[in-house]
Amino acid sequence: MDKIDKKTDRAFGKKIYLLGQDTEGYNVYLEAPSWDCNWYWGFGYIERYTRKTSPSTSKDSSSHSHWNYSIVGKQKKYRITQKAWIETDYIHHINDNPDFVSTVLNDKESWELSELMKKFYILKNAAKLFHKGSAGVANGSINNKIQSMELYNKINHELMPIIFKRIDEILTPEKEIKKDKQS
Repeated sequence: MDKIDKKTDRAFGKKIYLLGQDTEGYNVYLEAPSWDCNWYWGFGYIERYTRKTSPSTSKDSSSHSHWNYSIVGKQKKYRITQKAWIETDYIHHINDNPDFVSTVLNDKESWELSELMKKFYILKNAAKLFHKGSAGVANGSINNKIQSMELYNKINHELMPIIFKRIDEILTPEKEIKKDKQS
């Protein structure tokens, strides 16, 4: 896998991290985390923009997907000739993803990012459970809620920020980190 320089940018008022370039020539970005609807973290959004390599001047995104569906994990590809969805091999980290021609990460960083993203998704689901008190499978009449605002708050306000800080450190160019420390 070819390696390209790390880069952060902004698109539609949001910070984005360059992950790499795909086989169609699009730069692929991870959107920075945001505290949404005042109760959960929005994160893991993968973006491609109408201007393939210039998101800040794009009029729109050309695709929106999720880390755990389009970057790692069990992938599904639509094969036009077979008119069917075909499962591909499991992808463990971004540098193993055949849809990329280059990424900003070495293999060690790529594995660490996958680990951090998996932790994020596990904690996001746990926070939702502790906030709502149920898994959302059965209707609200079931009386065995597992609700804990203490655990919900610990996950969202203590643990998630640790994950986000490390992801920011991995995906931010060294020169930007040094500049921020000098400010």
